[in-house]
Amino acid sequence: MAPRPAPSTLTRAFLALLVPFALAACGINSVPTAEENAKAKWADVESNYQRRADLVPNLVSTVKAAAASESQILTAVTQARAAATSINITTDDLSNPETFEKYQGAQNQLTQALGQLRTVVESYPQLKSQENFTTLMDQLEGTENQINVARMRYNEAVQSYNTTIRTFPDMIGAKLVHGAKPMVPFKAEAGAASAPKVDFGTAPAAPPANDNKPAPAQTPAAAAN
Repeated sequence: MAPRPAPSTLTRAFLALLVPFALAACGINSVPTAEENAKAKWADVESNYQRRADLVPNLVSTVKAAAASESQILTAVTQARAAATSINITTDDLSNPETFEKYQGAQNQLTQALGQLRTVVESYPQLKSQENFTTLMDQLEGTENQINVARMRYNEAVQSYNTTIRTFPDMIGAKLVHGAKPMVPFKAEAGAASAPKVDFGTAPAAPPANDNKPAPAQTPAAAAN
């Protein structure tokens, strides 16, 4: 039996070109690319949250100097910041719904506390006139805008990654090689569209008594008596 002829140079070149395309078609490259993109967007989210946390102590100190009577709100802001910065989350936790939701919940509490603080300072014109306070509030507003943008971009990257690992043929490499798990996106906070409410624990004042209320009209029979 004659030996099989060795593959030609052209055949070997064709196979060398075919292998990368086959691997790419199975998600070998696309899955880690989508994953790294989502992680990069998450880093932007973390950076902006950290920036906000760094602004809070100076903001609280400034408000305290002019509105010390609002100690309850200031304490709530300080405690919310401590809770938000105490939860350490890694990129591995982005696929853990329970840990991710705890992180998001703590950040939402700080957002609510800062919203209450904004409402309170409206009663202190002398505070709003301070240049330091105005600068801090502008920085805080800018940071929160950046947080919203970073969260939106992260969610877009997560959606792309989750779609990649769940669709054919990328799902082959996602399961066999990468062991990929879906990442958790940010969810809109319940009642996020509503303005924050501040409850000072005081009952509403009763309406003033009307001493000039006219007496009821008499009936003809009563007038005759």
